[in-house]
Amino acid sequence: MSDPSNPWPPPPPGPSGPSGPPLRVLSVREPAVPRSAPPPPPRGGGGFRGLLWFVLAVSVGFNVLLLFVAVGGMFGGLGESSGNGQVYTRYHSGKRTASDKIAIIHLEGMIMEGMTGFFTKQIEEAATDDSVKAVVLRINSPGGSITASDDLYKKLCELRDGKYPRTDRDGKNQPKKIVVSMASLAASGGYYVAMPSEYILAERTTVTGSIGVYASFPNITKFANEHGFGMDVIKRGDVKNSGSMFHTMTPQERQIWQDMVNNAYDQFLQVVETGRPKLKGKLTDVVIKRPVQDEHGKAIQPEEVYVRKRADGGIFTAQQAKEFGLIDGIGYLEDAVAKAEELAGGGPYKVITYERPRSLFGDLLGSEGKVSLPSFDLSKLSAGATPRLWYLAPQNELAGLLAATGRE
Repeated sequence: MSDPSNPWPPPPPGPSGPSGPPLRVLSVREPAVPRSAPPPPPRGGGGFRGLLWFVLAVSVGFNVLLLFVAVGGMFGGLGESSGNGQVYTRYHSGKRTASDKIAIIHLEGMIMEGMTGFFTKQIEEAATDDSVKAVVLRINSPGGSITASDDLYKKLCELRDGKYPRTDRDGKNQPKKIVVSMASLAASGGYYVAMPSEYILAERTTVTGSIGVYASFPNITKFANEHGFGMDVIKRGDVKNSGSMFHTMTPQERQIWQDMVNNAYDQFLQVVETGRPKLKGKLTDVVIKRPVQDEHGKAIQPEEVYVRKRADGGIFTAQQAKEFGLIDGIGYLEDAVAKAEELAGGGPYKVITYERPRSLFGDLLGSEGKVSLPSFDLSKLSAGATPRLWYLAPQNELAGLLAATGRE
């Protein structure tokens, strides 16, 4: 019979011990081993998936921005390509739907060989567009080399006379009226290229004139003698090394360069007299003669006389230029446009300007989208050191040398 106080179940029948009750077999329970929770399954490709979403979002945003730029180009008045891929036509003012046009051509900065390509493209575009009836030449330039200035002068004469070369079937262009609008500076070569025009307007703050020419040569002979530095030159020809910075010019060598300067000066006078016949024979007449004065207008030395001529190489204010017949009037760009419309007759006109070809990055960055890094190029340095004659306004000598050094 089982014992109620004994928790263990009765043993199964079996052999008994030698002297007592039968043996009991005890069951053994293994202690429970705690198990940790299984790790969560890995988030397969989570980082890569996030990167893909980021790239997708950037791509969508970029395409939306591109769409806005394209729509703005079509409907925002940004302009249209000319078809030759070299200039970009932009609406400026006037009647947008008019078939006849007034074109504004911009001449900016130094006039140098190798630096006038875009200006030439503007001339070509206006010359070969039969719907352009007149041109406003907007000048903001101190001038430049005599060769580049004369080259632009020739092209503008061809534009005016309808003789600019073209490659279409008839081979003829329509003559164009030219009105000049001077910005802050239109001096020396900048004034030279204005001569093909029929009418010249300057703003009241414009500086113009500077009818003259010069050549300059650095001279370090004193420095070289003091420091024992020089250059041995083997030559044949008496004046072969005239203008060398290591050599002081002889009177004969100086006369050679003076003759070239005189020839370029006479050419300048001829161009001005051709463009402004009323000034023929008057460019070297005295237009101002008075005692030298201080800032209060008081004579400093009555015996020292201040003398000015139209073609003394110096600059004039717009008011002086008007008084001396170098320009026709004082006004702004819109006044020049109105004068061009008057000379062209008829109308109404759509006024356009020309720009460089647009790019997406240029639109986004507000520039041409080009990043230029400074570089040292011996070929450009040698170009800056090459002697040349200048139609350049006073105080622009260094600018001319830097332009020659940096030109492409």
